[in-house]
Amino acid sequence: MKSLAGKPLLLNFWATWCPPCVEELPMLNAFYREQSAKGWQVLGLAIDQPSAVRKFLTRIPLDFPVGLAGLGGTDLGRSLGNLTGGLPFTVVLGGEGKVLHRKMGQVTAQDLQLWAGLR
Repeated sequence: MKSLAGKPLLLNFWATWCPPCVEELPMLNAFYREQSAKGWQVLGLAIDQPSAVRKFLTRIPLDFPVGLAGLGGTDLGRSLGNLTGGLPFTVVLGGEGKVLHRKMGQVTAQDLQLWAGLR
């Protein structure tokens, strides 16, 4: 996470077995392509088995980095405000690392439009 400091970050917790997670990934990928030139970073954290994630990313490649968080990712999610442990869960962090927004459930185009204006 330290290597991501200094720029706004959209951190998305997801899993291959979570239909809303899979549905929102193309939208997050488009956000990354459109906003990365403006300093935005996107990181996906898969709460899943490494083999399932690798297989999924072969079928549906993503332009943004994906980390394999495993079950430890659930603890990280809780520390960022996901008290129920549900997926998908998205956190928007400002360049200073401060949480600017949390979203439990599937991200919408309106969410992304709003967040693009945050820093």
